[in-house]
This record gives sequence, structure tokens and C-alpha cells, in this order.
Amino acid sequence: MSQYKMYINGEWVGSRSGQEFETVNPATEEVLATVPRGKAEDIDDAVNAARDAFEGVWGQTKPRDRADLIFRLANAIRTRVDELAELETLDQGKPLATSKREVLSTARYFEFYAGAADKFYGETIPLGPDYIDFTLREPLGVTAHIVPWNMPLNMVGRSVGPALAMGNTAVVKPAEQTPLTAVKLAELMEEVGFPAGVYNVVTGYGEEAGAALSQHSGIDSITFTGSVETGRLVMKAAAEHIKPVVLELGGKSPHIIFADADLDVAVAEAAKGIYSNCGQVCSAGSRLVVQQSIKDEFIDRLAAHSRALKVGPGMESPDLGPLNSQEHYARVLDYVSIGQREGASIVTGGARPDHLERGYFLAPTIFDSVNPNMRIAQEEIFGPVLTVLTFGDEEEALAIANGVKYGLVAGIFTNDINKAMRLARGIKAGQIFVNEYYAGGEETPFGGYKQSGFGREKGMAALLNYTQIKNVAIRIR
Repeated sequence: MSQYKMYINGEWVGSRSGQEFETVNPATEEVLATVPRGKAEDIDDAVNAARDAFEGVWGQTKPRDRADLIFRLANAIRTRVDELAELETLDQGKPLATSKREVLSTARYFEFYAGAADKFYGETIPLGPDYIDFTLREPLGVTAHIVPWNMPLNMVGRSVGPALAMGNTAVVKPAEQTPLTAVKLAELMEEVGFPAGVYNVVTGYGEEAGAALSQHSGIDSITFTGSVETGRLVMKAAAEHIKPVVLELGGKSPHIIFADADLDVAVAEAAKGIYSNCGQVCSAGSRLVVQQSIKDEFIDRLAAHSRALKVGPGMESPDLGPLNSQEHYARVLDYVSIGQREGASIVTGGARPDHLERGYFLAPTIFDSVNPNMRIAQEEIFGPVLTVLTFGDEEEALAIANGVKYGLVAGIFTNDINKAMRLARGIKAGQIFVNEYYAGGEETPFGGYKQSGFGREKGMAALLNYTQIKNVAIRIR
């Protein structure tokens, strides 16, 4: 067991209260580390440190010099990929190969935004010969980042990267279930030379440290990824001080399979869409919407594919690791029971694999005989649980796709490009995948419609979250 500290103003500190809490390895149910239980007073220290850095050394740092530091951080992450991936797997549970991909993706975020630091220009506006009018893109100031437990380090890179590139400073509150890699990142930032106060990490519980951060009058924006319920609380807190927010609040994404699709590809992509990270992905393709004429064949093939997947501890590089915590494991199992009570039938899975005695494991699970009004077809389960719905024609597929409160992503599998484009236009979601689930990368904007939230992360669009426009109009006499 290791003992971690928080990172505030370039120093490694415990909580002011002296309290700590434990983080647990979900594959073994054993304590992995202790970390400080930060609260409001610790958040206050972090925000003040970030403010001093923003108004001081970081605010005076040239964009090209910010870019150089961020590039160096990206390289440091790549150099330490094995160490970071192992820590992520132990803390979060995901397969080691998945952790490595996410660590490298984190490096790519910092690399991508480092390249934008000195290239995000203002513009001139033609008002006529008697005026010169131009805009400036200025940083917001102190940015708050409340990070979820499903992709801990990657989510830090996704929002902190553009924030720092644009000249802001950051206070990060990682999820209490998975705080370790956000703290480890601070070590790398210290090593490559980031000034004190630019990046601060306060570990603690959401209702204590997270609430204090979202309510703090000294922050200038909040980026939050999590549940709709908590997102509402974050919005209310931000409204008290009129702070901008970026919210990514989950999804119940449709994965639409037409009869003319390449079924070999579609089966593999459907499995990837729901089982990646054990289904603990906001954009998981958790509703399989399959054309009635191929449903039986498709489900038979997908069920066989699912049964062949290896479930086990992430350090053994299985296909699926455990769910992240005892609390979440119980929640997902409750949804399995709900689906059975609603009248859906389990095709495969639904319980812990027989060969695993400990850990929060669930076999890949498929529900058939699902109708769109069932809770398991409407609510985000956030586990390796797929609900199967059927459609007859394109119009019905579109109605099912849009028939939930979420609108994060959608997958479309067809060899008819016109059909794909009609659905891409009609589906109310922020990102559409055609013939490859999770297509795209760090460069492609990501965010939701409806109750999946608002604002866009990833790509150049994310830079808009961390800047404000100032217009300067000059009269020439």
C-alpha cells in the first residue's frame, strides 16, 4: 500500500484536516493506496495558488514557451507509459492494453494542444477606413476540472491540455475512486518545469472537495464529466457566481445495424462499442438497434463473440476487466435484475464469471426482448450490458435512436451512404460513427445534445471553452 499526497502550489501536502481515505483495487478488493481527504479549505488553497500563478508567472509566459512545456509533458508521459498504465489499471481496473492506449492518448492531447498554443489567433473586422477593429482571445483564468473515474488520466489530459495551452491555470478534483494518475501527472509536470500553481490536484470526495470547487467564487470556469444529477448541481453552483460550464453527462447511445451492413465487421464493432472499458464509457453503444430481418442471426453471432471474451484482472490483459467499485457493481447488477423483472430475456451473461471468486466482475451481458420504454432501454447502466431493440425501416430506426433523454453519440452500420447520411442528419447526437464505432480521435469534437450536456471537448473546438473574446475598436482621426 502506498501513501499519496495532494499537489498544491508546487508542494506535496496532506489535507488540512489530516484525514485520509483509501482507494481500492477493483480486481482484488484490496486497498491500493491512501490519499488525503481534501475539503473546502484545501480547495481554497488550490484556487488561491492557481490565481497567483495565473496573475503572475504563467500569465507572463509567452504562448510559445507554454507550448514548449506542454510538449515536454507529452514526451514525459510517453516515456513513462508503462508506469502510468500499470497504475491506471490497478486503480481503475481496466485491461493493461486499454490503459496503455489511454495514456498514449493523454500524451496526444497535450501534444495536440501544445501545437495550438501559439496559433489560436484573433481576427480583424472591417468597419471602414476610419477604424481598426480587432479581437483578442484571452484566457479565462482559474479553470476547475472535476474528473470521472472511468478514464481518469485521459480525462485530465482532455480538458487540462487546452486550458493550459490557452494560458489558464487548473485545479483538478479527480474521482475519489481513481485519484492516483492525476497525482502522478503532477510529478511529471514538476519534473519538466511547470511553475508552481499552474496545475493543482485536490483529492477528496465529490460532496466535499468537488462541491467546494464548483461553488468557489475564485474559479473562472468548470469542466465536469459525470451524471446528469450531479451535473445539475454543478450548474446551480456555477450560476451563483455566473461561471461558464462544460458538461458531459453520459448517454444511452444507439448502435444501428442495417441488413445491408458487413455483419462480420458490425458484430466486432458492436462488441467493442459496449464492452470497451467494461461498458464504463459515456459514449458506449449500449442500445443495439438491429433490423428485424437479421436480428436472430446477428444476436447469435454477437452472443458467441461475447462468450469467447476473456474476463479477468486488468493486469492479465483480458478483454474485460472489473467494474470500478463495489457501489457501482451493485448498481449494475441491480439493472440486470430490473431488466429481468421488466420481461427482457438474458441471452448471455448476467452474473459473475464462474472462474472469478473476488473482484467486481460481470460477464458480457446481452438482453433480448427489450422494448424502448423499459428502464434498461432508457437509463444509463454504465456496464457491459447491451439491450437489443429491433426496427423494420429507416424511419423506425430513427425514432428509436432519438427516443431517449440523451444524445451523445450514435453508430450506423450500412453500405448505403445515402441512408447513413440521412440518419446522421436526423439523429440528435453530438457525434456520429459510420461503419466503425469510436471512430475519430483527439482531433474530433466531442459532446452532447439534450441531457448529455453541452460544450465540446477534443479538437480545436475545446479551445473555445477556455478563452474569452475581447474586441478592440480604434477610431483613426
